[in-house]
Amino acid sequence: MKRLALLGMPNTGKSTLYNRLSGAHARVGNWPGITVDLLTARVMVGGDMVQLVDLPGIYDLGGYSEDEAVVTGFLAGHPCDGLVVVVNACQIERQLRLLQQLLAHPASHNVPMLLVLNMADEAAKLGIEIHTQALADLLGLPVCLLSAKYGQGTEQLQQQLRALLSRGPAQLAARQALPALSPDRLQAVLRQAVFVPATATHALTSRIDRVLLHPWLGLPLFFAVMFLLFEAVFMLGKPIQDGMNWLFGEARTLLLEPALVWAPSLLRGLLLDGVWSGVSTVASFVPIIVLFFLFLGLVEDTGYLARAAFLMDALMARFGMDGRSFVMILMGFGCNVPALMGTRTMRSRGLRWLTMAVIPMSLCSARLQVFLFMIPALFTTGQAPLVLFSLYVLSILAAMVTALVFKPGLAGHEPFVLEMPPYRWPTLHQMIQHAWLEVRHFLRRATRFIILGVLLVWLLTNLPPSATVAGPHTLAGYVGALLDPVMRPLGIVPELTIALIFGFVAKEIVVGSLSVIYAREGAALASTIAAQIDWMQAYSFMLFTLVYVPCLSTIATLRNETRSLRFTLVTILWSLALAWAVSFIFYQVARRLF
Repeated sequence: MKRLALLGMPNTGKSTLYNRLSGAHARVGNWPGITVDLLTARVMVGGDMVQLVDLPGIYDLGGYSEDEAVVTGFLAGHPCDGLVVVVNACQIERQLRLLQQLLAHPASHNVPMLLVLNMADEAAKLGIEIHTQALADLLGLPVCLLSAKYGQGTEQLQQQLRALLSRGPAQLAARQALPALSPDRLQAVLRQAVFVPATATHALTSRIDRVLLHPWLGLPLFFAVMFLLFEAVFMLGKPIQDGMNWLFGEARTLLLEPALVWAPSLLRGLLLDGVWSGVSTVASFVPIIVLFFLFLGLVEDTGYLARAAFLMDALMARFGMDGRSFVMILMGFGCNVPALMGTRTMRSRGLRWLTMAVIPMSLCSARLQVFLFMIPALFTTGQAPLVLFSLYVLSILAAMVTALVFKPGLAGHEPFVLEMPPYRWPTLHQMIQHAWLEVRHFLRRATRFIILGVLLVWLLTNLPPSATVAGPHTLAGYVGALLDPVMRPLGIVPELTIALIFGFVAKEIVVGSLSVIYAREGAALASTIAAQIDWMQAYSFMLFTLVYVPCLSTIATLRNETRSLRFTLVTILWSLALAWAVSFIFYQVARRLF
């Protein structure tokens, strides 16, 4: 199978182009001799199936960051049939330096290339004129002008990809017949093929930044935006969640229970109270997850999160980190695993390890699912956004405390460089794709962890058969009683303790396990829990869930990225101790005040 690799600087829209070419067929692959996983997809180019590889965004082939080493190592050890070099058409003069390095680098010197000038829509608005044929003749390689965001030029791109794979040797001969692309010749090429007006600036971006990056107003505005996001998620998502709960309840009553009337009671309980209750309860808040990531994608794709990193840089420096660390913490709100992997762009070992110690405190989407279930059960619709917002704020505070504890031995001094993208209005296609990728990740984890988890919980709450279901004489009852002296001062009852134990595997299991433990689902489960505990116990439980040990996937990634078992164990013990202390302080103080 032929192989194409996508290469370019950060902020070129390379990932958008990759997603447009690959659709929903992207997967993460591990490559021999390479320390990171790379996104790959099989795509049709003409009549051939081609492997498309998305390489990390880099600024320089001769740099010392791990991403730069990954790219040069990939090019040297994994032959490609073509390189697709993606350049931001609005910054063509600066970004063509990477193409210049690629043409001269031994690992890519004899590889056919296609230059893709992305963001053509933004270039046109700025009045930038690019004569693609003249540029192609002067460089000795094909040039394609497109907008990956809106899909403009993708048909031409497909044609040029087919030509790239079929006429590679001819392109190399034409390229090598031209003089080397020296800095002087590069400037001459740009003068002949590219016209950039003197007034080509993002004036609107500058005007907006004067407000959103204001030294005093910037951070309050950012937190206000995030709070409005949570308000919109609950206002729109709660009715949909209620409807899904009703639908799953009707499906059980009208379809499943009559269909399983023949089954022995033990098997019927396993299928209905175990598998169906657990999975349906978790699935019922998928609409809220979709809405959350739709709105978060809107904030991220507009370029606003990059501004948040800039605003937070001075504050993060007090904790031994920088704006990039804040970006990774924000990324951890989706999933801790890619956020941990994203720290590879940090060259300072101390800064990277400190950031990795902090990231597991991020309120990831798996924890979010627990909170989206617990909050509506114990709090009013008006209180719900405030409660969720407070958990996000406490997540950041827990990260800051962790940074202060680990800072003395891990602080880094690498300068922070951030390229600020212009504000962009994301397309509906981008937002839906972003939300779908997150939901697909959740559904994959559901098949891998949740079903297995709820089955284990059902066994623990139903064995031995002579005991009352979920009673004190079941296996779950014995475990809950054993840990009760430790968890009771936090207001966490044995049933919730059992759910927390299964949260060690994956936080998505927590809600499913509660459904099995209480033999309820949906609204009935929420009502049962609300009758057993009060809001102080519920908030204490959520605090513990927020801070304590992340899922096994995160732990494994932390161990793999640091290659230190000792550091991994220290972070696990710290998170457990901090979770217990935070929940204990809150619950004991709240009991005395209320």
